[in-house]
Amino acid sequence: MEGGALVLHCRPSLLGPGCPDAHRPDDRCSGPRRGHSRDYAPARTPADPGAAALELPDSWVGAGFVRNAVWDDLHRQADPTPLTDVDVVYFCPAETDPGRDAGHEARLRAAAPDVPWSVKNQARMHLRNGDPPYASTEQALSCWPETCTAVAVRLQHGAVEVLAPFGLRDLFALVVRPAPHFQAKLEIYRSRLEAKQWPQRWPRLRLEQGS
Repeated sequence: MEGGALVLHCRPSLLGPGCPDAHRPDDRCSGPRRGHSRDYAPARTPADPGAAALELPDSWVGAGFVRNAVWDDLHRQADPTPLTDVDVVYFCPAETDPGRDAGHEARLRAAAPDVPWSVKNQARMHLRNGDPPYASTEQALSCWPETCTAVAVRLQHGAVEVLAPFGLRDLFALVVRPAPHFQAKLEIYRSRLEAKQWPQRWPRLRLEQGS
């Protein structure tokens, strides 16, 4: 699932103001899979440095942390949508005890108690998801339910690095569709859409039910 380098030209509030065409995603946003944004000041970076301080291997902050920021920006929401959790994901096959994740969460809460931290080692999450073992955080993301949710970011040497196994086109186009892996789990995917009720907050979303 490894991809090439990408300089992002589409910037929602996640990547800071000033994008000359923030609401029209560049065609390059559909791929490759990894990218770098070297001159942007992310609006949501306070969570990422906290996660980075843990120095966990192959670690990222993703899911709603990224997705909701983009959707809020594209809907011109005056206030950010509150997050139910901030998903910190990493990959360490040598330490799969869930208690380790709880310890990481405790460290993050001590540093930033107002952030709803959730830390999950993706080397063990295949067990909960009923999948074969994952080989990396990127592969784990590719098994998340929606293509628009399978996006994560981190700060690397002052740059925002983006991990997106399916690119960014669906995210910026406000399309919610099942990831390929979830074509075999459509009942779970559709139940998730029903529970989330995302169009109530973001009415321009286009939900695809899968086939």
